[in-house]
Amino acid sequence: MSAEQSKREQHQAQQLAPIPLDAEGNPLHSKSAWKKICRDEQRKAEKAAKGPAPQASSSKKEAVVEMDPSQYFDYRSAIVQGYKKSGEVDPYPHKFQVGISLPCFIEKYGSLENTAKSEDTQVSISGRVYSKREASKKLLFYDLRGEDVKVQIMADLRSHTGEEEFGAVHARIKRGDIIGVVGTPTRTKTGELSIIPSQVTLLAPCLHQLPSSHFGINQEIRYRKRYLDFILNEASRKKMIVRSQIIKYLRRFLDDQGFLEVETPMMNQIAGGATAKPFETFHNDLKLKMFMRVAPELYLKMLVVGGLDRVYEIGRQFRNEQIDLTHNPEFTTCEFYMAYADYNDLIKMTEELVAGMVLAIKGSYKVEYHPNGPDGGDSYEIDFSPPFKRVSMIATLEEKLNVQFPSPDTLDTEEARQFLDDLCVKHEVDCSAPRTTARLLDKLVGDYIEVDCINPTFICDHPQIMSPLAKWHRSMPGLTERFECFVATKEICNAYTELNDPHVQRERFAQQAKDKDAGDDEAQLIDENFCESLEYGLPPTAGWGMGMDRLTMFLTDSNNIKEVLAFPAMKPDEQPVASTA
Repeated sequence: MSAEQSKREQHQAQQLAPIPLDAEGNPLHSKSAWKKICRDEQRKAEKAAKGPAPQASSSKKEAVVEMDPSQYFDYRSAIVQGYKKSGEVDPYPHKFQVGISLPCFIEKYGSLENTAKSEDTQVSISGRVYSKREASKKLLFYDLRGEDVKVQIMADLRSHTGEEEFGAVHARIKRGDIIGVVGTPTRTKTGELSIIPSQVTLLAPCLHQLPSSHFGINQEIRYRKRYLDFILNEASRKKMIVRSQIIKYLRRFLDDQGFLEVETPMMNQIAGGATAKPFETFHNDLKLKMFMRVAPELYLKMLVVGGLDRVYEIGRQFRNEQIDLTHNPEFTTCEFYMAYADYNDLIKMTEELVAGMVLAIKGSYKVEYHPNGPDGGDSYEIDFSPPFKRVSMIATLEEKLNVQFPSPDTLDTEEARQFLDDLCVKHEVDCSAPRTTARLLDKLVGDYIEVDCINPTFICDHPQIMSPLAKWHRSMPGLTERFECFVATKEICNAYTELNDPHVQRERFAQQAKDKDAGDDEAQLIDENFCESLEYGLPPTAGWGMGMDRLTMFLTDSNNIKEVLAFPAMKPDEQPVASTA
């Protein structure tokens, strides 16, 4: 070995990035293995700077050093740390001035003809690199993505400016990196709208090896690492966009009708407003056990008592119940309360709101939905055209079961409970303990009415024993002026004429307390503060609630609620989940 070669190798050794360490400070690679990894990457960078051999195909892709994900992360992390220590480049600059978004770039320059350039124009854009292709030593192509569109970057040595060499700049950029580009809009001879950069800046390196765009990632990883899911899957990002469109439409609809948006407490001393099992928490300063809210209903009605005649709230609710395809422990609802209205008014409003929303977002009243997932085979065509079908709960159960129910005003008796218990046993309707009248009725409705509700259907006139906050029916004793709207067998909204008699409200709460004593941990307790507010006078009022997540599922053809939540609840991950395909 000559003295010059020895000197060059010593210099290269001094330039090696430090060997990455594990959590206990031990080297992850031997010196020789790390030297080989760094040498391979250095050769790759030198090759990129010099350009490929003359016989290389114009479609040749960037050479990739074979590494497993762990090796790639260690290597890339060390390289980025090396950039920071040497000052060669700032891999995390504070600012890059974006002059135009990718969608606006496409809209503004989409009319360029093939081979045309916007010569006197310099634009600055940014995005994530999804692919990198090397055509020659003087030409590279990137696919830059952002806001669900793609722009091609055609990096040409002849247009390159700046102090760094063309090859060195582009050897630094990898798939997954976020980059900023300044250059000239053009359209290639093959018709691809592109930008020819004069400058390319690394804004945030991707330290992990992105999974293959062909194989993607499995469902478990998609739900646990939503950021990775959104990077790779346009369909997942679009579901979040539809969710936002639904909430925006709903908020605009209510604002236009004179409603006031408000906020109410998320922690309560009593978990009221809905039949559900709450999460418990503890207020250290007050030394008080509290509950995360299961619904904002009682506070919103107290605001109506206070003179705010039309109020609504869009927010999170928390219910300590099962996690399944249609339930998540925290979820988003909209509830509104409208003075001087009843449930008949709300049926019309619901038809107008839901049908109009579907038409505005989907462009049609008809929506295809796959209840077993996109690969499940069976599908529904849900028709949201108004008016929606209406069915009366007890009358429909009597018709389907071919039996006469006890008078609705006697459903609070033990005889009525036993009748429903026997009916469920006879028809093999499953109902776990406690087998209260309300729970038995709910299971019968689920098995015999809800299953037929594919197009939007209002199930109306619930018994009082199932509806502690709803007002009694004007013409049918024992029933209430309440409806639930079901779509594809799932409830999307619940509404009723509000009970505003404080004495009757206390009686209803007392019945709920009996159910809780019988073991129903979802039953409501007596809320004296709310009852006292009713004593000041709640005007005739109608209340309405809708789950945003369920509706989003139907409008995005998602049979799993996790698909429409940015960060769904998941069981603890025992083992690290690999992010490779």
